[in-house]
Amino acid sequence: MAEAENSVTSEVHHFSKEELLDPERGAVLSRFDFVYPAYMVVEKCPIISPVIDSDGDLQVTRKKDLHKKEGAVLIEHQSATTLELVGEQVWRGSLFLADFILNYPDIFRDAHILEVASGVGLTSVVAAMLAKQVIISDVDRGDILELISRNIKRNIDLIKAKVEVKEIDFFNHATIEEIMDLKNVSVLLAADVVYHDQLTDAFLRTVLRLMSDPPDKTMYIALEKRYVFTQEDMDTVAPCYEYFLQGLEWLGSQNLSQIDWTIEALPTDFEQYFTYERTRHLTLWKIQATLK
Repeated sequence: MAEAENSVTSEVHHFSKEELLDPERGAVLSRFDFVYPAYMVVEKCPIISPVIDSDGDLQVTRKKDLHKKEGAVLIEHQSATTLELVGEQVWRGSLFLADFILNYPDIFRDAHILEVASGVGLTSVVAAMLAKQVIISDVDRGDILELISRNIKRNIDLIKAKVEVKEIDFFNHATIEEIMDLKNVSVLLAADVVYHDQLTDAFLRTVLRLMSDPPDKTMYIALEKRYVFTQEDMDTVAPCYEYFLQGLEWLGSQNLSQIDWTIEALPTDFEQYFTYERTRHLTLWKIQATLK
């Protein structure tokens, strides 16, 4: 468990159901409830019995409720960590990206997917409900890769895809070379990877490295803008997000003789399936690399 004066705690703890696993390590098991999209529900003709409420009135069953099926993703994670190990917590961007995946099944169904900086693996579990293959990756630091593997086992009944857990270190691209199955990957995912500038630089260099190889790839990045008040600006600003936007401009100027880049912010008003507080500070970016 992180020392109190150096610890960082995700806001996700406010709206997840938790069970303490290891008080000494601060490990918790959280249940993240969701509603299955209609396309995942096998329709049957239900036999509906009349229901009377406490006032003696007949309760009306709405058509939309006939197709409602609830599920849950079980995730082991830390209640607090140092900044270096924030990947061992669940952050709002991963739930936001999971919602996006469930809203657009045609993008992810039977796809070969790589998630980078996967953290505890929540988004990848949801992607694996639709995909053919999901490679879940993060830097091999702390307990993160073993933690991902445990979370995959916890959710095996939800998972359809072949799943692998691998190391990708943004600061050591030799870890990319060691993954043989990347040759089939066409969809990349990342959530809440922007929280200091040095990491943002390394992340975007890794994106460039991954998207320079065939096949053509599309990446979806979910982020939450985090605002701070600075004396320099005398205002509340999101400096890490602004730096990320500058990095996107840099990325779109790289290897133009080999790659046609399309970089755009996507609408964020898609349906919410997971239970969490969705804020206006959540953003979603699409990066598409078409090789010449």
